Amino acid sequence: MTSVKHKISTMKELSETIGISRPTLSRFFQDPSTVRPSTSMKIKERLAEVDYVYNFIATRQNRKSTGLIGVIIPHHKDLFFASLLEAIERAARGAGFTVITQSSEGNAEGEMQALARLRSMSADGAIIAPLGLASSTEALRLARQDFPIVFTDSRPAEEVAGTDFVGTNNAQSITAVVDYLCRTGTPPAFLGMPRLNSNAVEREAAYVAKMREMGIAPRFVETNGAHESWQFEAYGLNVMDEHFSRQKHTTDTIMCANDRIAIGAIRAANKHGLMTRSAERGIGLRIAGHDDHPLSAYMFPAVTTAGQDVDGIGKDAVRLLLERVRGERDGLPLVLFRDAALRIRESA
Repeated sequence: MTSVKHKISTMKELSETIGISRPTLSRFFQDPSTVRPSTSMKIKERLAEVDYVYNFIATRQNRKSTGLIGVIIPHHKDLFFASLLEAIERAARGAGFTVITQSSEGNAEGEMQALARLRSMSADGAIIAPLGLASSTEALRLARQDFPIVFTDSRPAEEVAGTDFVGTNNAQSITAVVDYLCRTGTPPAFLGMPRLNSNAVEREAAYVAKMREMGIAPRFVETNGAHESWQFEAYGLNVMDEHFSRQKHTTDTIMCANDRIAIGAIRAANKHGLMTRSAERGIGLRIAGHDDHPLSAYMFPAVTTAGQDVDGIGKDAVRLLLERVRGERDGLPLVLFRDAALRIRESA
């Protein structure tokens, strides 16, 4: 039978039980690399013999730094944000920080509550993918008085002094996709995002600018009052299903503002048999997206898109934040853009 491990509640008791001094244990739990390898191995072996859980919060109550970085994203279910969060966590962990993640659930109230929780936890700083047009600027400005903030993916509705931004160069990425589509077939009509954050505005502006540069009149897919929400796949499906039902856009090239909309549009096209016929004839309907969503390569057909440098964005966001947390930089806000890479697949 497996023996029950001895339950230990305090570091003092742990020190006495396993024969390691409290200062050494404290250094080990903060950063194992600060103790000798032989000592670290001994601690790990002794810890395996007892039931002890290190109290992360309690040991930081009287310190200047909590070692916590807050991250706020619109939705946990969005695989793009899941990938971004993974990149942020990896970079933060490598720097010795712990990430606390919250979802704003796509609404301003949720964003304000998430900010309030991070303030109550005395986080050292925050990386935020803001809702933009729906965000509470006042709540963001109040939080900035408590800790540094780096915005990522999209921008807040109004400027928040002393904050940095890291994201995709939408002008470069949209230009790359539009240029490719124009070189290989009919010029694209644009199916924009619901205007829920700054990416919706920036990507539409980039499309218009590139089309005009090429001497081609921009065209837009009418959304006919479709419900604007974070359910982008349903949005793309509903908009394009209505058009295809009326035999509109059935042989067009459609540039979608993000891959999730493109996935919905492709679902509508498959429902009407349009993508199969286009593939057989080598002409007809083409659909492209933006983001390189993790599922975009596994659709039928796989989505031609612009692949965002998610790992680079995550690393940059953590680096800029920690520069401010550590007092290494306290000057003007920095804005960093990462270029995207064109991913050519079967959909266009």
